Amino acid sequence: MSDPVSHPSHYTQHPSGVECIAIAKHMNFCLGNAIKYIWRAGLKSDNAIQDLEKARQYLDFEIERLKGISR
Repeated sequence: MSDPVSHPSHYTQHPSGVECIAIAKHMNFCLGNAIKYIWRAGLKSDNAIQDLEKARQYLDFEIERLKGISR
């Protein structure tokens, strides 16, 4: 059942039947957002490329964070 606040349709349409938050809530902010954008790529809108570019941006943020830690 779609609920625009708790369970928007683009969060529950993944072919696995698993809702993204079940996975993403166990990650830090950047990795969780990257997973979210990959998970719903093309489901919220027809622009899967934009979703994947957003995911890549969050991965870049996380890579930069990790590089800063290892310095």
